[in-house]
Amino acid sequence: MGWTLVVLSGFFTVLLLPVSIWFCFRIVQEYERAVIFRLGRITDRKAKGPGLFFILPCTDNIIKVDLRTVSFDIPPQEILTKDSVTVNVDGVVYFRVSDPISSVANVSNADYSTRLLAQTTLRNVLGTKNLAELLSDREGISHAMQSSLDVATDPWGIKVERVEIKDVKLPHQLQRAMAAEAEASREARAKVIAAEGEMNAARALKEASLVIAESPSALQLRYLQTLNTIAAEKNSTIIFPLPMDVISHFMK
Repeated sequence: MGWTLVVLSGFFTVLLLPVSIWFCFRIVQEYERAVIFRLGRITDRKAKGPGLFFILPCTDNIIKVDLRTVSFDIPPQEILTKDSVTVNVDGVVYFRVSDPISSVANVSNADYSTRLLAQTTLRNVLGTKNLAELLSDREGISHAMQSSLDVATDPWGIKVERVEIKDVKLPHQLQRAMAAEAEASREARAKVIAAEGEMNAARALKEASLVIAESPSALQLRYLQTLNTIAAEKNSTIIFPLPMDVISHFMK
């Protein structure tokens, strides 16, 4: 019966030339492909196009598929992380049709299905991460989402090219707590650095005292150098040097 209809369609097409010629030829753009159904069945396992091709008006039906990369925003999703923190995360997904026949025959709406799957995948992936990983490892999360989406959409003829996490919105109370924690951490590091500086300075003074103790004249020279420095800065200051022998006598 099917072959009979095809033969009749071809007969009437030839009979009604040249009027029917306008219904037999179709053109698809460079970025498009045409999937042809003949009496409800796909005629060839390869999509037609680009350019000009021939169809039978009465028995063939064509569906055009766009092969260009499509991008869409994942709506903000309220996600509970692994460490029980509620955040709002949104992202963007880039995908294209790699197999036009599978995108038409295996799924009713490949574009809409991919969008819904991207939202679900975002929740599933981020639910296994804690807050620190979510804020610091966005690239790893993007690769994990891309791999998961690509495997799931492969039977649909969809190729997921890229997934990016756009923004992570934290609650205001958590932001203030994190800011206070970061400030306290910076103050603690500053105190540690200052303590290390004091320790190094004390160690250097100890070594200097040992050197001066080995030669008593070194302290006198240091004393004269200090007088020279004071005289260069404050000329009105009068300095009376006191012999070190006298000081050492009183110290004994």
